[in-house]
Amino acid sequence: MSVQYFEGIGRRKESTARVRVMEGAGKFIVNDKQLEEYFSRLGDSEAVLAVLKTYGRERTSMDVTVKVEGGGVTGQSGAVKLGLARAILKMDPEAGSVLRKGGFLTRDPRVKERKKPGLKRARKAPTYTKR
Repeated sequence: MSVQYFEGIGRRKESTARVRVMEGAGKFIVNDKQLEEYFSRLGDSEAVLAVLKTYGRERTSMDVTVKVEGGGVTGQSGAVKLGLARAILKMDPEAGSVLRKGGFLTRDPRVKERKKPGLKRARKAPTYTKR
């Protein structure tokens, strides 16, 4: 017996999240842990749940499972947010206008800039000395 699910891929900085949404009891599992347990920092789990709140189905009849890897906490929560919005869009194409208005379907293109030769970081120059 196979369960029908809708999948969305989300990326942010160096993180990639594979989000699966299916009908169920309202479980939200991230890397085999509960959402609040995985994103324990204040605001990260709320940012992810904002997608469901905007969609209008706040953890009631949908099970969400996420496999996220790479990057840090902020990048991972952003990747989960985008992946969840894309999965909901596949499940319900009419939700696109609401999700786009909330800013959940826009991929944040900002990534860390590479270090250039002769500099300490991407743009920080070494301290100037006259002698």
